[in-house]
Amino acid sequence: MTPAVDAEPVVAEAASTEAPAAPEAAPSRDGCALSAEDLTSDEDELAEGEGDDGEKETPEAVASGAAPEGPLYTADISDEELARRWKQEIASLGSMAVGFAHSGRLVNGKQFPQGEDWIVVTPAGAWGTEETVDYLAEAIRDVRARFPNAPPLRVNGMSHKEGGHMRPHKSHQNGRDVDVGFYYPTVDPIRTRAREHVIDVGLNWALIRSLLIKTDVQMILVDRRVRKVIYDYAVRAGEDKAWLDSVFNDGFTGIVRHARGHRDHFHIRFHNPRAQELGRRVQPLLSLQPEHNVTTHRIRNGDTLGGIALKYGSTVALIKKANRMSSNFLRAGNRLTVPLRGPCTHCPVPPPFVLPPRRLPPDAVAPALVAAASKAPANDCARPASAEGQSVAAAAPAVGAASVEAAAAVMPSATSATAVKPASGSSIDVAAPVKPAPAINVASTTVPAVQPAAVEPVRESEQGAAGISHGR
Repeated sequence: MTPAVDAEPVVAEAASTEAPAAPEAAPSRDGCALSAEDLTSDEDELAEGEGDDGEKETPEAVASGAAPEGPLYTADISDEELARRWKQEIASLGSMAVGFAHSGRLVNGKQFPQGEDWIVVTPAGAWGTEETVDYLAEAIRDVRARFPNAPPLRVNGMSHKEGGHMRPHKSHQNGRDVDVGFYYPTVDPIRTRAREHVIDVGLNWALIRSLLIKTDVQMILVDRRVRKVIYDYAVRAGEDKAWLDSVFNDGFTGIVRHARGHRDHFHIRFHNPRAQELGRRVQPLLSLQPEHNVTTHRIRNGDTLGGIALKYGSTVALIKKANRMSSNFLRAGNRLTVPLRGPCTHCPVPPPFVLPPRRLPPDAVAPALVAAASKAPANDCARPASAEGQSVAAAAPAVGAASVEAAAAVMPSATSATAVKPASGSSIDVAAPVKPAPAINVASTTVPAVQPAAVEPVRESEQGAAGISHGR
């Protein structure tokens, strides 16, 4: 029976056409100079419009290399066995990431556990695939093992138990995305807009490095101002600059990318070889499990519940029940969960997945971190309003006590192999000399002093930059 088409159209909100006035001059607050980027609030950035939000996953981003002829990561399960277990023993298949990160579902999700190394902010929204949960836990534990005094990391939104749309995010739908807070000098976050001035830079770089080395991370989204501070710290710490440039860029191959609305957290997405391949293989079988046979529809101008139901072969009653709706009112931009009564002919199917190699640094052992921490100015300004009469700060950004304590090792000499003693207390034999960045003389432990006022914000081309239009 064809579902009745209701007559109540979607309501589109009017958008203002007036351009905001440009600031006349950089004001001073308590003797601190504000840059042009500081004058632009995150709310202004989010109001710029949708566009490419950086979280949407394209088939090109999923596929890597030549398409395989058969299963690579689930070859132990034949198609016949997969169909049988999907109908009778679905739990035995483990976690499955169905569809894409911005349009998908999570099957057999695993809740992120509580632990002493992290704080789960919202347990109800902390579900992911087994691979995602294991990857994140391993990276955080690695940071705490090397920096025992590091405060617990805040784990924020991941996915719902069964995936699907999770407000206010555009992705987080199939268990491969997670938002984590920054490391600060203390366990409590410092709630200021310019987080790059107050975070523990050393610990945040340690987290990114652990994600790159120990997990199959696909991308890390963060605001460009925070990204620049971490990049500069890694360069001064002696990391290979060519490797850093391959990681910190907004291109297709970049991992640490700029995203609007991410000035107070990292958005991490992992490759899930087994969960993604299983999700692709079971997609034609979804109609055999009605509770998993759903899709997500983004409401556009002119949409009605009847039209949406007709498009997906569903009914108005099923849609209203799945979304707990008491009326037929729709709002443009929102998303609806649409239960299906048969195979979905409109659902996008990801291409065969091939796991790309990890982006490892050229040295197996991390160079010694910069031990010198800059002394904060007397007025707590990250950028003094006037350079006259101000004391010279150290080149390394201010870091918390945890990273200063654990970074006391001296960078190895370029002429002979030595041993670097990490935070855990064990000695690691460095077989090859560490190649330092050309900007710093590693033969001396003295870090050249610079004026923080001379540091200019990163100015990148808008081409390829990822913009985020959802809330934080």
